[in-house]
Amino acid sequence: MFSRFRIAVGLAFMLTLVTSMTVLAKGSFAFISITGPDLKEALRISDPTLTEDFFTFADFYRDGTEAPADPGAGYEITRYYVEDSNESAFDKLHYYPETGFVYYDGIVNGSSEYDGKWYTAKPDIKTIFESALFTQLRLVGLGSPESAKALVPPQSVDPIEPVQSSRVFVQPQLILAIAVSAILAALLVFAFWRRRSFVQ
Repeated sequence: MFSRFRIAVGLAFMLTLVTSMTVLAKGSFAFISITGPDLKEALRISDPTLTEDFFTFADFYRDGTEAPADPGAGYEITRYYVEDSNESAFDKLHYYPETGFVYYDGIVNGSSEYDGKWYTAKPDIKTIFESALFTQLRLVGLGSPESAKALVPPQSVDPIEPVQSSRVFVQPQLILAIAVSAILAALLVFAFWRRRSFVQ
């Protein structure tokens, strides 16, 4: 009985670990779409400093805060991932750079414990965000070839490029999740086999 309980606990732990690793892997986005009061049309940004981490704008674990009386002008940010050349929105948030707040609207077609709540923005995100936004606006203003990729929705963008850029971040985490799962499964099988040999 005790051995079955240990196996069940081990399997539950393994499933929890695999699930959490998959969620972390989804934290790497292909690009973000930005709309705001000073933008004529939505822009896309694929700068890794804004797409690599699920918690880029705020630490949803620790930085929860009360709703501000007046957060000021904000930007709506939708984060996308690419799978089989299909662009899909993962989640949406509102970022208020002047007051340093983030409102997490939530996961698109899903939910999480962070949805519908206010957070304090990370201190360094304002500089990173404004720098990336200025760069994209400048490219669009100059009419450079990169400007087509900066506009949302993309009219003539080759979908292969975002897929490659997103896989750079996702693959190592998925490989790690598979490796950890395989090791845990092997340990559980070994423990079960050893227990049975002692019983006999």
